[in-house]
Amino acid sequence: MKLEEVHQDHICRTIEVAVVEPTKVSPAVKLPPTADDSETNGEELYIPPLNFAMVDNGIFRSGFPDCANFPFLQTLGLRSIIYLCPEPYPDTNMEFLKSNGIELFQFGIEPCKEPFVNIPEGTIRKALKVVLDVKNHPLLIHCKRGKHRTGCLVGCLRKLQRWCLTSVFDEYQCFAAAKARVSDQRFMELFDVSSFRHLPLSFSCSKR
Repeated sequence: MKLEEVHQDHICRTIEVAVVEPTKVSPAVKLPPTADDSETNGEELYIPPLNFAMVDNGIFRSGFPDCANFPFLQTLGLRSIIYLCPEPYPDTNMEFLKSNGIELFQFGIEPCKEPFVNIPEGTIRKALKVVLDVKNHPLLIHCKRGKHRTGCLVGCLRKLQRWCLTSVFDEYQCFAAAKARVSDQRFMELFDVSSFRHLPLSFSCSKR
């Protein structure tokens, strides 16, 4: 269809309008997985454990690591792992520790749910001594989800580092989120760190 108009000295250009019937669009087709799904540019993907974070030089925290996290943990050059659950460490994880020369420190703390709370202060103290010993660094602290038991141990370390309680609680709540427990925060608030003040706090991430 052509449209053309002439108005005095102004000539309008001819415009061709094509009418096209709508066509059916084929549904999207899911492409098959490629090698790039598991690798990027030929490099292996490193997957950190749940709730992984750096606490200080040579000290890390997380939830329970599984096989997918082992390559990432190898990059940390770990010397030690502090495991805060009472259940036996899985055979697969033990094999990983043995093959990488990592020492396991297990401090079995039962999961606590309010109002029946029993956070063992003596166990936390023993675990904190391991954390403070730089011979155990680099070190990973973990429980099941890296929230409550790990959060309490890290919170006690923060008190020793002279963090104010507001900052201690903010860090704890960052990982515990909606499942933050008043009992955990009360435990950290009342935890006496005076017996640890003679120990050095100059952490350094040493390599084997």
